[in-house]
Amino acid sequence: MIPYVRDLDFEYGRCDQVSPLIRRVIARNPGPFTFTGTGTYIIGRGEVAVIDPGPDLDDHLEALLAALEPGERVSHILVTHHHSDHSPLARALKARTGAPIYGCAVGMAAEESTIRTEAGADFDFRPDIDLCGGGQVIEGPGWTLEAVATPGHTSNHICFALREENAFFSGDHIMGWSTTVITPPDGDMTDYMASLELVKARGYDVLWPTHGPPILEVTPFIEAYAAHRRAREAQVLKAVIDGYGKITEMVPVLYADVDSRLHPAAARSVFGHMIDLVRRGKVVTEGEPRIDGTYRPAS
Repeated sequence: MIPYVRDLDFEYGRCDQVSPLIRRVIARNPGPFTFTGTGTYIIGRGEVAVIDPGPDLDDHLEALLAALEPGERVSHILVTHHHSDHSPLARALKARTGAPIYGCAVGMAAEESTIRTEAGADFDFRPDIDLCGGGQVIEGPGWTLEAVATPGHTSNHICFALREENAFFSGDHIMGWSTTVITPPDGDMTDYMASLELVKARGYDVLWPTHGPPILEVTPFIEAYAAHRRAREAQVLKAVIDGYGKITEMVPVLYADVDSRLHPAAARSVFGHMIDLVRRGKVVTEGEPRIDGTYRPAS
């Protein structure tokens, strides 16, 4: 069982000092994919970085600007990925502050993914500074952030490590309140599992997801997250062995305890597992894997 963390003391628009170097303001965009809403992080003092400005909401923009202390300025705007609950407000925040936008641009796979399974996508997202591939270091007075490429949830997903607190801003890669949606073709289950192992190996003290409270027991949580994916993979494989050849047939069975509003997203996640199983020779299909394809055991 994943040890979910869901208790969160907050008010919309309120700025909370959650660690010595981190402030958080939560946008009023709750929903089945966003939990209580987008948590935007302000890093440092004086010259600050803003991580995941969030949805294009005027009241959230004003709350972020109000959270700045007298004389402070935004020097960097960092975006984990292009979904509409993360990136759109970056443009308005740049217009008000002059700060450049950092992130990884949307790839063709994202634009080809037309089925809406989340809060929507910001296909116009184009950062000023390219962080694709990770490894870049972004600095301000008293704070240092490293870009860490974590493809899987999306092909352009970037997380940020705060060296001074051994903390990790995990975007939607790892969330405390729920599992992460993997939506092919932009999402990739093989990449996602590799990215989980990468984050675990780095040994962070705390994870700060964009949605929900921090994850304090990092290694056990990531191990449970990965074990859940492996268990789901085993369920998908068993369903194929049991004669469920279509993804639409197996989702209501595998996700019987999940809100039916999430079943379209669950189908895409099962598709992600199916692509991975085909790659590894566990399952076969005619031609390239498709969400409406027919699957059977490899042996």
